[in-house]
Amino acid sequence: MKFYTFAKSVAYSILKPLYRIEAIGTENFPKEGGVLLCSNHINNFDPPVVGIMIPRTVYFMAKEELFAVPILGDIIRRCNAFPVKRGMSDRDALRKGLSVLKDGHILGIFPEGTRSKTGELGKGLAGVGFFALRSNAQVVPCAVIGPYKAFRKLKVVYGKPMQMDELRKAKASPEEVTDLIMAEIQKLITEYR
Repeated sequence: MKFYTFAKSVAYSILKPLYRIEAIGTENFPKEGGVLLCSNHINNFDPPVVGIMIPRTVYFMAKEELFAVPILGDIIRRCNAFPVKRGMSDRDALRKGLSVLKDGHILGIFPEGTRSKTGELGKGLAGVGFFALRSNAQVVPCAVIGPYKAFRKLKVVYGKPMQMDELRKAKASPEEVTDLIMAEIQKLITEYR
């Protein structure tokens, strides 16, 4: 955890002034318990930007290829990221993600599975709905809004936690839940753009 805290403070001191990051809705963020943090994905800096603005530790799923990059792979692993194989059902990543949530931590995930080329919100993958339904975690939608341009304002908006109890009781499908989460992210983007 010491490395995470150090890396977070370094990232904060560089990224916050560089992109004039404005965090909105941090008061919505649960102080404890498992949280599935779901954000749109517009830039490679999204994980640190989303993670540095809240006081708790975030465990991000990251594409497997990043862990093979010298130095970067070691840094992100030490920052609690874990690999996921894209384009297939990765049981190890699903198990690890559920374990993070069941242990009362924050699992950070980008439901689109890849960065948006246009900046518009894409379709979410069913794995997000799987995590929401199979854990007792609260789901917090998040939107990163603005250009990643030096000294231009970038907004990170955290929405109110979405309650999943009724959807779990109704036996909603992972796809249905993913669509609801994506709709909440889109609302944040539309409201704060």
